[in-house]
Amino acid sequence: MPEQTQLKENKMGVLPIGKLLVNISLPIIISMTVQALYNIVDSMFVSQISEQALTAVSLVFPMQNLMISIASGTAVGFNALISRALGAKKFDRANRVAQQAIFLTFLSTAVVAAVMLLIADPFVTLQTTDPAIRDGAILYMRICCGVCIGIFFSITLERLLTSTGKTVYTMIGQLTGAVTNIIMDPVLIFGLGPFPEMGIAGAAWATVMGQCLGAVLDLIFNIRVNREISLNMRGFRPDGAIIAEIYKIGVPSIVVQSIGSVMTFGMNLILMQYLKNATAAAVFGVYFKLNSIFFMPVFGLNNGLVPIIAYNYGAGHRKRIVHAKHLGTYAAIIIMTAGMLIFWLMPKQLLGIFNASDNMLAIGVPALRIISLSFPFAGYCISTSSVMQALGSAFYSMINSLTRQLIILLPSAFILAAVFREQGGLPAIWFSFLIAEAVSVIMITALYRKVFRMKVASLPD
Repeated sequence: MPEQTQLKENKMGVLPIGKLLVNISLPIIISMTVQALYNIVDSMFVSQISEQALTAVSLVFPMQNLMISIASGTAVGFNALISRALGAKKFDRANRVAQQAIFLTFLSTAVVAAVMLLIADPFVTLQTTDPAIRDGAILYMRICCGVCIGIFFSITLERLLTSTGKTVYTMIGQLTGAVTNIIMDPVLIFGLGPFPEMGIAGAAWATVMGQCLGAVLDLIFNIRVNREISLNMRGFRPDGAIIAEIYKIGVPSIVVQSIGSVMTFGMNLILMQYLKNATAAAVFGVYFKLNSIFFMPVFGLNNGLVPIIAYNYGAGHRKRIVHAKHLGTYAAIIIMTAGMLIFWLMPKQLLGIFNASDNMLAIGVPALRIISLSFPFAGYCISTSSVMQALGSAFYSMINSLTRQLIILLPSAFILAAVFREQGGLPAIWFSFLIAEAVSVIMITALYRKVFRMKVASLPD
């Protein structure tokens, strides 16, 4: 490790928290917002094929989210360890953690790709037997999930940059991947220029191309500008102790994010199999595309917040931890409140992006308005959960997410669907989101207070 990097104090330990949070989080927020926009554009072009194609993409979403959960959860583990090591001036340890991260990414990519290709057919068939939806969903899943090397490495390499505060480079990588996807979507879907018309497969290949290009750029940035850690794998050996530490923090995060996939899959089953309403499933998929406009900036904010808190926890700075937590929470609530207002004021315009039919509008308008009532609560819970992960108490985040999505939300959705089944189960089913978030606020607050007393209260100012 170059000596000059050891002599220079990392900005996460000295910059004012407000300026630091903006400095680190803003590029991530911008890039993740663009990610959300290109996901919307992707579905917008798919909706031009047919409503069945849009439903097919929606059915695959849980597996795409599961892949991201595995990659992001692992990244939470090594990101926190690297930031703590840098905060404690343990530069050799930071390098060793980075090397283990690269190894785990290779391993995860191979395992996940094999599993996704194996289960594509039964996973989709369990949700629908409609040939128009089933065949498109299987094809889309085999491409997006089978060729997952781009998404795994882009997430890992972005988080290595984030752990040292170089988030402007993660923004460049994500923006490049997003723009590539947006450009290639219509080209490959509709066969523009020399390219053949590929339909839903074109949407999948455009996504993969964007992810891979972003990963290549992130690798170049890590090699050229990320001087505080080294990706030199010469003489590398798997380190069981470090891997165990990564997953001690990362597994709860993987579970937390994967629970969202289980919830989405369960909700699709309720809508498709129990209520027999494919249009409602399409609306549910569209909702997730639209809510990402606001959830992604909050996740971007928290991706910047985690290394700040982890670094200052390693350095023993209590006031900086508390200040960062408060600013991050306030910002998350403001962003999500803005999202709620837009969903209430412009539901028809939002659904119109996806070529919504009259039936889709009838289902979608009340769905967007009802679910969005939970947004401010979600902003608070997401931010508080990220703080606990940064402090090494990701287990509590896992318990809260498990309770919210599997113990409260899905059962509430099924009960509401059953009680109001004669009316089609809608729009009552959407209130399950509000119920779940209200319970989550109470639970996450109690858990955070416990973590604060154990880990932060006794630190020096």
